[in-house]
Amino acid sequence: SSQIYSIHLPRETRTRRALLICNIEFEHLSRRNGAEVDVEGMMKLLEGLGYVVDVHRNLTSQGMAMVMKDFADRKEHWTSDSTFLVFMSHGVRAGLCGTKSRDETTDILSLDTIYEKFNNKCCQALLGKPKVVIIQSCRGGNVGSVMVSDSADPAVPTPSSAHAIPAGLEDDAIFEVHLESDFGTLHSSTPDTVSWRSSVTGSIFIQHLIEQFRNHACNSDLQELFRKVQYSFGKFPRQLPSQERTTMLRKFYLFPG
Repeated sequence: SSQIYSIHLPRETRTRRALLICNIEFEHLSRRNGAEVDVEGMMKLLEGLGYVVDVHRNLTSQGMAMVMKDFADRKEHWTSDSTFLVFMSHGVRAGLCGTKSRDETTDILSLDTIYEKFNNKCCQALLGKPKVVIIQSCRGGNVGSVMVSDSADPAVPTPSSAHAIPAGLEDDAIFEVHLESDFGTLHSSTPDTVSWRSSVTGSIFIQHLIEQFRNHACNSDLQELFRKVQYSFGKFPRQLPSQERTTMLRKFYLFPG
């Protein structure tokens, strides 16, 4: 179907790769106890999905950017159908904390950098292929829950009308694509709120994500998997994963057919 991302190569010959960056030790911020459990869990999950995982720990914002550039340049992406980009660190509203971070302005990796390194201009080997971004970090200091009355009448959102393509138009472009397409992004929390982590069992978000992918990746597309992760937080209202900057043009099945 034209509505589903194609998997052109058989499993034996395709070269799926994933990038995992996890900052645990910081010079000025607290140690992220339990994060190693997240690393091990995500590695097992991604390897089970057919990805060779490049793991990097304890990087500055500049180091994270350099690692991303090197990974984006890997020749294996030409014979792959997709990639996963997983980031785990302390975080602020503006982005991810590097190991030298002191506050909201020092050693911060802007989230824009992720999309710049892997967009269709800078990483043509992944042009038209799903790029799945998973971000485990706080995005502020607020608790993401509120007390409401069960008598409240929620507003019904108005569906947006589809924009029709004007007829009779042509252009002289040789080959034109969206600059930033085929990204699927799931943050561990909504903007300005905290993400919760156990020093023993790891991050709640990563635990839920691994569980939902293991149970449903065999028959659900990526965005349905994301929705299942979000739904699984129904009994923990202090945190809610958030799909943002998602530009998937088709459905992505990890196990097509």
